[in-house]
Amino acid sequence: MFIQTEETPNPVTLKFLPGRDVMEAGTADFPNRDTAEDSPLAQRLFGVPEVAAVFLGSDFVTVTKVPDADWQVLKPAVLGAIMEHFTSGDPVMRKAAGPAHAAGDGENNEVVSQIVELLDTRVRPAVAMDGGDIVFHGFEDGVVFLTMQGACAGCPSSTATLKMGIENLLRHYIPEVDEVQAVA
Repeated sequence: MFIQTEETPNPVTLKFLPGRDVMEAGTADFPNRDTAEDSPLAQRLFGVPEVAAVFLGSDFVTVTKVPDADWQVLKPAVLGAIMEHFTSGDPVMRKAAGPAHAAGDGENNEVVSQIVELLDTRVRPAVAMDGGDIVFHGFEDGVVFLTMQGACAGCPSSTATLKMGIENLLRHYIPEVDEVQAVA
């Protein structure tokens, strides 16, 4: 098994490409080891002490390290954990991932549908290339509420991505959108 790695815009996060599907559908975000009970793969990765967060995408695994760890030292242990998982035959997830977006808004259903479609077709594929994902939480009074996950969570450029990229895109296509705000 050959696992490729790619740098992400976030210096504490690397994207690992195992050359096979990771998630059958959706994504899974594990911001700390206490949240990994549903994923044998994430649990195995958190067995490496310097791993701070794990994100699972369709065909990639994004790993965030603790700030003082060195990728030169950490990368072989992460590669080993991923390889060990896929050769073990264990499932990536014990149960299916939840929906891609956290909430809807019946009151603004048409606008919400347009927002979600733009996020799914234009934004999420681009964010996934950087090892992350974006989750829609709601739309209220012209404000779109989103969460960045994976490599995008805590990335130095995530605010610029939200404000100059996603906000401008949504405002261009959907006049009802005034602003995009991050949800923690």
